[in-house]
Amino acid sequence: MQTAPIVNCPNCGKSVAWNGLSCWRPFCSERCKSLDLGAWASEHYRVPVEQAPQLSED
Repeated sequence: MQTAPIVNCPNCGKSVAWNGLSCWRPFCSERCKSLDLGAWASEHYRVPVEQAPQLSED
């Protein structure tokens, strides 16, 4: 039988088994999952994008 890989919670760093019993994976708890969602909603995390060049009105 193969053991489940162990990952670190992206929010607090606690070790979490990556299997069907870990219902909040990759997070260790519903709290860590909610904190991460809140950070995205408040724009704490951002995906960088390049701005398109401005066209002149000549």
